[in-house]
Amino acid sequence: MSTTEGAAAWRPGTSPWPEGLPRPDRCLVMGILNVTPDSFSDGGLYARTRQAIDRGLDLAAQGADIVDVGGESTRPAARPVAQAEELARTVPVVRELARAGVCVSIDTMHAPVARAAVEVGACLVNDVSGGLADPGMAPVVAEVGVPYVATHWRAPSQEMDHHADYRDVVADVTAELDLRVRQLMAQGVDPARIVLDPGLGFSKRTEHDWTLLAGLGTLRELGFPLLVGASRKRFIGAALASAGAGEVPPGGRDSATAAVSALAAAAGAFCVRVHDVRASLDAVRMAAAYAAPRL
Repeated sequence: MSTTEGAAAWRPGTSPWPEGLPRPDRCLVMGILNVTPDSFSDGGLYARTRQAIDRGLDLAAQGADIVDVGGESTRPAARPVAQAEELARTVPVVRELARAGVCVSIDTMHAPVARAAVEVGACLVNDVSGGLADPGMAPVVAEVGVPYVATHWRAPSQEMDHHADYRDVVADVTAELDLRVRQLMAQGVDPARIVLDPGLGFSKRTEHDWTLLAGLGTLRELGFPLLVGASRKRFIGAALASAGAGEVPPGGRDSATAAVSALAAAAGAFCVRVHDVRASLDAVRMAAAYAAPRL
């Protein structure tokens, strides 16, 4: 499909299923595989290639529809990783998982890493910067023709907490994502392959994250599938603490994450991105069963 044809085919209010991805009768579940030493909840657990491959296969066996391989932490204050290091961390893992028949996404902000991962079998590019961190990303995504997740993003990890200023967070994020989509389309990205992510935790305070979750219906009006990445994040820990659970470390937030997955799925999310696949898979199945009588 040419850029012109793609732009003409897309209309606000529609939400096409991106080609090349699994299509069950429920919200997709993306399993997180951080091959990093410094991610906020599981850094270092899968930093070795063999460990990472085994973990990816385990996530797929648990029912993950997509396994998301990331070689650079995007937690607040995280430092950038050299491109050669990111490639060394991710490409061997993507290659082996793809060979095993796993639908693999590459979690990267860098066009050369995205291209290399797709060349060895990645079925999706998940870019937390929405193409803003690397101006070469949109042309690469347009060329390789795989689905592309564009996340709402305002600044790199070391600066993002200083950019959490909104007049109306749902309206502002919606407008900024809409602008980003138009820019991506102008650079040749097929709109039928775009997935949007509201960027929970990225330049957002706790109250912003909850307000965005409650406003997923407004974001859906942009006409693109929505991915929600809430797993183990600070706003979940804060809610547990305020409910009397005390300080709950990231690894203890999986049950609460599954609850958020059910809420997101019930609100029409296309995919949830999580560390604990089994719990969220059950959660989105329950959301589908809950919705079925009204369809």
